[in-house]
Amino acid sequence: MFDLTGKVAVVTGGTSGIGFGIAKGFLQSGARVVLIGRDAERGAKAVAALDAQDHAIFIAADVTVRDDCFAAIAQTEKHFGRVDILVNNAGMNIRRDAEQYTHAEWDQIIATNLSSAFHCSQAAHAAFLRAKGGKIVNIGSMLSLFGTTFAAGYAASKGGIVQLGRALAVEWANDNIQVNTLLPGWIETELTAEAKRLFPDLEAGILSRTPQARWGKPADLAGIAVALCSSACDFITGTAIPVDGGYSVQG
Repeated sequence: MFDLTGKVAVVTGGTSGIGFGIAKGFLQSGARVVLIGRDAERGAKAVAALDAQDHAIFIAADVTVRDDCFAAIAQTEKHFGRVDILVNNAGMNIRRDAEQYTHAEWDQIIATNLSSAFHCSQAAHAAFLRAKGGKIVNIGSMLSLFGTTFAAGYAASKGGIVQLGRALAVEWANDNIQVNTLLPGWIETELTAEAKRLFPDLEAGILSRTPQARWGKPADLAGIAVALCSSACDFITGTAIPVDGGYSVQG
């Protein structure tokens, strides 16, 4: 039921963190995987770490550039013959007081976190039609739900990605394309390592609010991503699912 054998998955920002964890889960479930990123050296190391022989490749692309998104999907289809799954994981943050953001900083966050997901989804649509269906998993955040300081751009982009997923889920349902969003809690990644450094009290506060009393790991998102991209979840679309150890429901 959860077997992905024969499927081809594209994971943006797949060379580290959550994207890498999901890519590893896909491989373990039988899929072939394409990691998308800007750094070819980092991409080669990630593919080597996956130790998947010819079942994983890296394609260099800047997902903030629409043409790169289309080129990456075309390359994937040319190499593996199809595209069945897209994980829109690429993301970044600039921590700043809201009134201090420059126009360029705001645009960079939105382009990386939100516009890239739309353009990659656009690019994948035709490939999904040729494959008779497809799965999109967007990576949101706890800031898809909550507000906080120093993150106006990030929160706006992650709120937007939930609504993008819902809109595409409705519009592409007749094309047999399911679109869902995962909302990671506090996961141990390079992005959150910077937050720990900037805010020394952060870790204790998160642990006290999280019922499972630990930070998540990228692998904690692999199971739900695999499930959503399998035939077991063909009737699930338009959802936003927290993967947070209970952080979002703690009173």
